[in-house]
Amino acid sequence: MHSLTWIRSALAGAIGALTLLAVYFMTLTLVSGWDFTQEQFGEFWYFVIALAIGFGLQIALFFHLRQVTRHTDASGKVLAVSGATSTGAMIACCTHYLANVLPVLGATGVLALVAQYQIQLFWFGLALNLAGVAYIGRKTWQATRHMVQMEAQE
Repeated sequence: MHSLTWIRSALAGAIGALTLLAVYFMTLTLVSGWDFTQEQFGEFWYFVIALAIGFGLQIALFFHLRQVTRHTDASGKVLAVSGATSTGAMIACCTHYLANVLPVLGATGVLALVAQYQIQLFWFGLALNLAGVAYIGRKTWQATRHMVQMEAQE
């Protein structure tokens, strides 16, 4: 039973990570084309993959936590925030190219600012990912430990 729960959780995490990567590739391709997407992924693959893995791990832990406790808690909010940040950080590496489709001068300035700090945004996204994994991981560990204690008492 417990191994099946972990397998399902791992599957949910893998699907989440792949979905995040799909959003990254689709967004960049729609904005700047496939060649640019390949170039950016080649340059920043280690950030993109790390963010996707971190997001997938959060989903797996959350899914397992939900199965163990049979209800959701604040972990879902952490997952949503860090997941959105992960997606934003991955896409931020290339948002300055949105200036090609957004002729508004104010938007161009914001996009230039984001492009200037793309590496810092990646690190920020990774930090939030780590915080989310730590939080959900702690909650999962506590719930699993409690469940094992309850089963031992029966």
